[in-house]
Amino acid sequence: MHDMANLKKLAKLKEHKPETTKGFWDYDNHALAEGVIPKKYKELMAIAVGLTTQCVYCIEAHKNAAIKAGATEEEFAETIHIAAALRAGGALTHGTHLFD
Repeated sequence: MHDMANLKKLAKLKEHKPETTKGFWDYDNHALAEGVIPKKYKELMAIAVGLTTQCVYCIEAHKNAAIKAGATEEEFAETIHIAAALRAGGALTHGTHLFD
């Protein structure tokens, strides 16, 4: 199912809801722009979120943006472990609901 070419289909969304789609992309671009938090770190955060939500499109897109912003494979490795730890932590803490 994963094919980056599918992203071209986002044009259909823009065709049907141009203002809303533009608003989303404007917000996305502003949120990920250089700011108090440097662009590279924002892209690494986006990768971590993509890993936890398992959005392969987000992972790929933000991987490329992170590389462009200067991210290294070592930083990717730490990002992977952060995302994995948080997913596991969620399972552990939600698992407490099973106990009386």
